[in-house]
Amino acid sequence: QLQLVESGGGLVQPGGSLRLSCAVSGFTTDYYAIAWFRQAPGKEREGVSCIRGSGPRTDYADSVKGRFTISRDNAKNTVYLQMNSLKPEDSGAYYCAMRMTFVSSRLALSAGQYDYWGQGTQVTVSS
Repeated sequence: QLQLVESGGGLVQPGGSLRLSCAVSGFTTDYYAIAWFRQAPGKEREGVSCIRGSGPRTDYADSVKGRFTISRDNAKNTVYLQMNSLKPEDSGAYYCAMRMTFVSSRLALSAGQYDYWGQGTQVTVSS
């Protein structure tokens, strides 16, 4: 059974950093894209970043460009989200999600494009 397991969340002060991990296991690891989404209480789920294809290509929400970096380690079947210069508005539950087939840059941060989801890890940015 395919599983995505997030880790690395926690409480951090504004301006601090966290690195989230998304470990992939199961019957196949031959996916096309993995993306990170976040959801704050009372708000819709928001696409944060995506890594896709063999290049790989990366996509970022405008709100995190220059602060967050997505990467992957194929040997470990893990995708990372390095988050720097964190702000209180970055708080929320962070989820990784997988899509098996091609997705364009225009749709890469759209939650409806993804087939498999992890359970999430909580990030709280507060002083």
